[in-house]
Amino acid sequence: MNKSEIRQIVSRQRSFFYTGTTLPVSYRLAALKRLQTSIRKHQDEISQAIREDLGKSAFESYMCETGIVLSEITYMLRHTRSFSREKTVYTPLAQFHSRSYKKPSPYGTVLIMSPWNYPFLLTIEPLVDAIAAGNTAVLKPSAYSPHTSEMIRCIISECFSEEYVAVVTGGRAENTCLLNEHFDYIFFTGSQAVGREVMRHASEYLTPVTLELGGKSPCIVDKTANLKLAAKRIVFGKYLNCGQTCVAPDYIYCDASIKEQLIEEIKIQIAKQFGPSPLTSDDYGKIINQKHFERLTGLMDPQKIVYGGKSSLDSLKIEPTVMDAVTFEDAVMQQEIFGPVLPVLTYGNLDEAIEKINSMPHPLALYLFTKDQANIQKVTSRCGYGGGCINDTIIHLATSEMGFGGFGESGMGSYHGRDGFRTFSHEKSIVDKKTWLDLPMRYQPYKKFNDKLIHFFLK
Repeated sequence: MNKSEIRQIVSRQRSFFYTGTTLPVSYRLAALKRLQTSIRKHQDEISQAIREDLGKSAFESYMCETGIVLSEITYMLRHTRSFSREKTVYTPLAQFHSRSYKKPSPYGTVLIMSPWNYPFLLTIEPLVDAIAAGNTAVLKPSAYSPHTSEMIRCIISECFSEEYVAVVTGGRAENTCLLNEHFDYIFFTGSQAVGREVMRHASEYLTPVTLELGGKSPCIVDKTANLKLAAKRIVFGKYLNCGQTCVAPDYIYCDASIKEQLIEEIKIQIAKQFGPSPLTSDDYGKIINQKHFERLTGLMDPQKIVYGGKSSLDSLKIEPTVMDAVTFEDAVMQQEIFGPVLPVLTYGNLDEAIEKINSMPHPLALYLFTKDQANIQKVTSRCGYGGGCINDTIIHLATSEMGFGGFGESGMGSYHGRDGFRTFSHEKSIVDKKTWLDLPMRYQPYKKFNDKLIHFFLK
């Protein structure tokens, strides 16, 4: 799609938005129901497209993508009407007699740019929030997941006209054209490097943005933790989608006294969950492309691998791998891993671990395995991160009742449920002043009023 076609789409969407068609809640709900029906109808095709792009099983695709999207739609069908209502707030005495209220209003035409690792979920879930809030939307799915991008295009064209919701496919050229357009809001999920470019382009029009980025999310395991359960849940979260999850535990940071036992439990769990030959398993995914495959294998130091390490360029698969005796100076600790490689590092005491984590860029997630309530309070209060779990991994993002997002280097803004509705809404503050009474003291000349009178009204 060329620059002229993209510009026409944005122009038509802005014109359509200004007709007011998307403002009635009934219109938004009808749109969400059409999307819900289409996703259910094409569920098997969505699963197949995701398998072709990422090798995910049908179960994993539904659990981590389609099912979460349908859950978000159900949530918004239930709550959009209440979220859209005006909310009356307290009016100060100085504004007597008036009504003060907040009015949620859609931004207008929004751009949603999504990544390849959860290509369906991270495109359609923010769209659900944008529709619920009353916007028109342009979707730009990743060129690295072409089968899912095509499936998204088919579903969207089946449900909506281009002046309401449109899909732009392609690569960097299309991304650049879109970012050069004037949108009312930009929602981006992806790498920090591209996030900086998105923010730079958005600044040209002072366009507000939500950035869902990533980072090196630590998994702290203290000496009080239930190591068998910790290993089970860490292995699930780390190797889900072949490690290509923005909130996957990037590395383990554990008490030195329990490291050996924890590693043994992790080995047992990898064998249980992925079997003796993960590279031939239909339930174990693949790396998205050769570029990322070679980047990951380059991070794996053969001298430090204590489990796994095998790979297949033909299938783009890398075994669930564990590395020991890793330091913060190693190559694997210089970037977000985003693959099935798990380094294990140790600390002497928890205060030392907190200080080290806080010296690094803020991660998108943090996980803590412990039985010690004081340690929970210490880590959750003193460490800076987007969100996370106590004694589990990943699951904090799978609810519409809590917003999901990062801060600092891991992003800005959040979405899911009410937070998603708010992200795509501007809340207007309005005072409706009545005409039957007009207090004279705000008008000049001020000398005719006693100071005590103004103090009375504004105290």
